[in-house]
Amino acid sequence: MTEPLLGRSVNRLEDERFVRGRGRYIADLAAPNALHGAVVRSPHAHARITAISAGAARQMPGVAAVLTGGELAADNIGPLPCGVTAIPMTTPLVLPPCHALARDVVRYVGEPVAFVVAESTEAARDAAEAVVVDYAPLPPVVSIADAVLPDAPSIWPEARGNIAFQFNRGEIGPVEAAIRDAAHVVECELVNNRVVAAPMETRGALGEFDASSGRLHLTASAAGAHAIRDLLADGVFRIGREKLRVSIPDVGGGFGMKNVLYPEWVLVLWAARRLGRPVIWIGDRSEDFTGSVHGRDSLVRARLALDSDGRFLALDTKVLANMGAYISTVAPAVPTMAMASAMGGVYDIPLIAFQTSGVFTNTTPVDAYRGAGKPEANYLIERCIDIAAHQLGMDAMKLRPQEHLSPLSPSKRDGAYGRAGQLCARDRSRGQGFCRIRYAPAELAQAGQAARPGLCLLSRDVAWPAQ
Repeated sequence: MTEPLLGRSVNRLEDERFVRGRGRYIADLAAPNALHGAVVRSPHAHARITAISAGAARQMPGVAAVLTGGELAADNIGPLPCGVTAIPMTTPLVLPPCHALARDVVRYVGEPVAFVVAESTEAARDAAEAVVVDYAPLPPVVSIADAVLPDAPSIWPEARGNIAFQFNRGEIGPVEAAIRDAAHVVECELVNNRVVAAPMETRGALGEFDASSGRLHLTASAAGAHAIRDLLADGVFRIGREKLRVSIPDVGGGFGMKNVLYPEWVLVLWAARRLGRPVIWIGDRSEDFTGSVHGRDSLVRARLALDSDGRFLALDTKVLANMGAYISTVAPAVPTMAMASAMGGVYDIPLIAFQTSGVFTNTTPVDAYRGAGKPEANYLIERCIDIAAHQLGMDAMKLRPQEHLSPLSPSKRDGAYGRAGQLCARDRSRGQGFCRIRYAPAELAQAGQAARPGLCLLSRDVAWPAQ
C-alpha cells in the first residue's frame, strides 16, 4: 500500500475469524511435545524462606523438574529489570532485585517460590501441591498510610521509610504564596483504590529453545514484544537480542497489565533451555489475581486556591503511590510523568506544584492500567471543583466552563493542529467535554485528502512555574 494511512478509514481484517471462533490464543499453541508448568506461590505477605522440600514432588509420575531460586541463581539468571528508569526524580529510584523465583524472603502473597514442570498440567499442579515450603513469618505492611509511619516494618533495607522515590514538578513557593493570599482554599483527600485488570484470557506463555542455534523463543499473551525482548535479553539472560525472539498471538484482553515483564516469562524460557523441550504455562484465574500486576492504589491530598470570583489560582498536589513489593516494568512513570502531564485537566490553573512519593508495601506490584496516572489526575481536579462549588454555593456546571483553557496561543495555533485546538477551546467554553471537529492536518492537505470529521479530547501543557 502506497497511499497514506493518516485520516483514512481502514477495514479490519481479523473480525471474521474471531466471530467464527478461529482466534489463536496462547493455550492453542502448545507443541505436541511441550511440558507444562505450575507455579508454587507464597501464601504469606512477608516471610523468610527457611527450607524448600521438593524431593517428594520430584518423584511423582510425569514430573520433569522442580526448580527453585537456588537453581535460578546457579544458572546466573538475572532479576527482572525495570524498563523506565530515566525519570528526573528528586530522590534516587530504589530498584531492589526482583527474581523470577524468590530468594530467602517472600514479600507479597502470590510471589513465585518454585516452578514445577511435568508432562501434563494436572501432573504439574499435583506436584506443586507436594512441594513443602517452610516459612518464618515477618511483620507485613499492606497499606500506603501504614507503610510511611516511622515504626512501619521495613520491606527493603535500601528503601528508607519504605520510600522508593520522590518526584517533584513545579515550584512549591509560588503555589504556597497564592494559596496563602487566596480568598478561598479547597482541600481534598482521595483514595484511588487498587484494581485488578482481570482480562478474559489469563496470562500464559510458551518457551522454546533451539539448541543448534542457541536461540530462545517466547510466545506470550502479552503486549510490547520489542520491549519484553530487550529486557529479557539484556537484563535477565544476558544474551544478544538476536538470540531471543518474542511472538504475541491473539490476546484476550490486557488493559495495560500485559505490557509487563513477568516472572513466568523467564521461567518458561529458562526451563525450556534446561530441559531441552518446549514449556508452556497457563495461569488460572486465582493466580492471575495475585500474580499479575494491579493498577492505581494511591492516596492523594490536594489544595485548590480560588479568588473571590471563583477563578482558579493554584493547585498543590501530594501523592503517595503504592508500588507494591517491587518496582514493575513501567511503574515509576505512572504516578510521575504520566500523572503530572494531566494535572489540572482541561482547566486554566496558572500555578501547579506536584509531588509524588512511591511507597513499597507487601502487596502485588502495581503497574500501568487503563490511562495510567491520567484518570487519577482527572478525578482529583473534578472532585476539587465539586467541593469548591459546594463551599462557594455555586453551580459546579457553571464553575467549570469559566475555568476551561482559553484558545491556544498564537505560537500553538501555527501548524497542523492549530485550527482543531481553537475549535476545541471554543466548544469547551460552551461546557462540552469533547468536541466534533472537521479539520484536515497539513499532512492530509498536502496529500490532497479531503477533510474528515473526528472527535477530539484535548489535553494540555501545564505552565509549571519557573520551568
